[in-house]
Amino acid sequence: MPTLRHSTFHALRPRWWTLAAVAAGALLLTGCAPWRLMTASDLAKASRPYAAQPAQPERRILVVGDSTAVGTGAARPEDSLAGRIGAAHPRWQIDNLARNGAKFEDVQAQLEQARPGYDLVLVLAGGNDVIRLTSEQQLHGHMEQAIRTAKARGKQVVLMPCGNVGHAPLFMPPVSWFLEGRSKRLHATAQAVALESGVRYIRLLKPRAQDPFVQRADALHAADGLHPSSAGYQQWYEELLRQEGLASLTGG
Repeated sequence: MPTLRHSTFHALRPRWWTLAAVAAGALLLTGCAPWRLMTASDLAKASRPYAAQPAQPERRILVVGDSTAVGTGAARPEDSLAGRIGAAHPRWQIDNLARNGAKFEDVQAQLEQARPGYDLVLVLAGGNDVIRLTSEQQLHGHMEQAIRTAKARGKQVVLMPCGNVGHAPLFMPPVSWFLEGRSKRLHATAQAVALESGVRYIRLLKPRAQDPFVQRADALHAADGLHPSSAGYQQWYEELLRQEGLASLTGG
């Protein structure tokens, strides 16, 4: 009889996992304003990844990741993080393979499209893994694989996950609390993988009382209350320079 119960439990476990995922998805949808979801979709459709192809580039940069790597939410591609790097370094070639909605699993596919030889690979992802409930074990594996491939594509790699998703105005309690915890686990994983892999990690995660995306929510978020605005990407750019400095990373 114990064997039968054990077998029955394992037979039913996938069903329970499915029900839990459906329930969590429903909770996420009820925890945010529908008009903001539609706005987020419109912003994603209108966004275009920034890229630059100077005739004789001094450095070659590869950008991969999700909508934050595309620059969704910025008023124009030049206002994105990649665009601000390009404005500061007009002689740098910037190739951008990022896609809206990408998880770390998808970042691996983006990297496989690129050839080796970049001076720097900038990886901006993680938000979709937080929102779409990627397990910690899967996230660690996908991130580890992506960073391993990124190291084969560039001399330097910078891992820059998004800030705390739970602080975005799109989400309301208790969903925001749930996503805040998942964001912390995302960054714990990113920090561990970066340390194991010997790559640079940029920490955008901050306590609520110190997070500029909470203190200046309207200015730093786009209309959907999720993605950074042009000013938000400027904040990220300043944080990137403060923590690392692009010129030192690329040998410039």
